[in-house]
This record gives sequence, structure tokens and C-alpha cells, in this order.
Amino acid sequence: MPARAWFVTLAPTRLLLAAGVVAGIGMPAAIVADGVTRPGYSLWHHGASQLGTGPRWWLLTTTFVLGGLLLIAFAAGLRRVLHPGADGRWVPILLAVCGLSFIAAGVIPTDPALGYPPGQVSVVTVAGRVHGLIGLVLFACLSASAFVLARRLRLRSRTWGRFSRACGLLVIVLAVVAGSVYRLEVAGVLRQAPAGLLEHGALLVAFCWITVVGLRLNRVVDSARHPS
Repeated sequence: MPARAWFVTLAPTRLLLAAGVVAGIGMPAAIVADGVTRPGYSLWHHGASQLGTGPRWWLLTTTFVLGGLLLIAFAAGLRRVLHPGADGRWVPILLAVCGLSFIAAGVIPTDPALGYPPGQVSVVTVAGRVHGLIGLVLFACLSASAFVLARRLRLRSRTWGRFSRACGLLVIVLAVVAGSVYRLEVAGVLRQAPAGLLEHGALLVAFCWITVVGLRLNRVVDSARHPS
């Protein structure tokens, strides 16, 4: 294939993969920066979604919506790189669902809880329940995409396959434990439990996985463009 044809075919794919890297770095940075500067908010105690209920709620909404769009673009890039094969079909689908889940979680806020925002009573609304279901879908798809992609990465390197599986396991374990700890605190069994830290940890692992995969596959595309 002529060099110009390679450029036209591969350059868009590299940009789509780069969208995942931007999301993987930018989203956690924006969430943490907002959290540490928000009065009454605790990264230890409160989940990321609680930032969508405070006075600067629009920052989290913007972060989730833009990040979701970037993940959908990333999924399109993965579709090009991984096709054909079952993993080439399912990983992009799972990550596209993650992107849509972030967008939906940004648009549909959670309820005030665990003393945040300060002065607001904890309530349970339909919107809050829907937001919770969206969170379940998000973490399940993040974990599943890492497990499914591990099969493809293992063909090139067992280390990369193990890395992807480990990330998938950490994401779902941290998310489940975070949800359990949160419910125990709401029930009055625990006080000042680290539900927020656990959830932020699950998101951080997922974002790190997305970033590393984006960088790794961009190198694969680059090597195809400039074979030795």
C-alpha cells in the first residue's frame, strides 16, 4: 500500500486511540482536583458522583459527558485495531457502553448522601436509583472489557494479558467493596468508612488501564505504519 494510503487509513485510528489516553488521564485528574478543593467533600468518604450534587455540580457533569464521548471515540479506535475476532467486537461494545454510562451518570445526578452537600438531608429519589444502576453497568463493563481484551493481549505477551486481567479484577472488587461499605454506613453499622477511597481507587485502576491500552495499541498502529 502506498505511504499516503497508510497515512489516510491509520492516522484517524491513532487519533481515536489517543482519545482514550486523554480520557484516562484527564478524567481522574479533573475529579481529584475538584474533590480536594470542594468544601465539605472528602475523597476518603464520598464517591465521585457526589461531586455532581454540590455547588459546582456542572464540573462533574462536564467531566463525565466529555469523558464519555472520548471513550466512545476510543471504542471506535479499538474496533479498527482489534477487528476481526470476538474480542474485536466485544471490547469496543463494552467500552462504548462505558462511555454512554458516563454521559448518563453526568446528566442524571445522584442523591445527597453521607453529609454531602453540607446542610442537605440525605434522600433517595428515582433519579438517584437510576444513577446507581448506571454505576453498576459502568463498573461491570469496565471490568469485563479488561478481561475480554486480556485474551488478545496475551497473544502478544503474557505479561500484558496478566496486567489486563489484574486490572479487571481490581476494578470489580474495589467497586463491590465500595458499594458494600457505603451501604453499611448508611445502615449505621460503620462510621466514616472509606467508601469514597475504594470507589476512586476502582476508577483510577480503570483509567490507568484505558491509558496504558491506548498507548500500547497506538504503538502497534505506529509499527504497522513504519514496519522495520
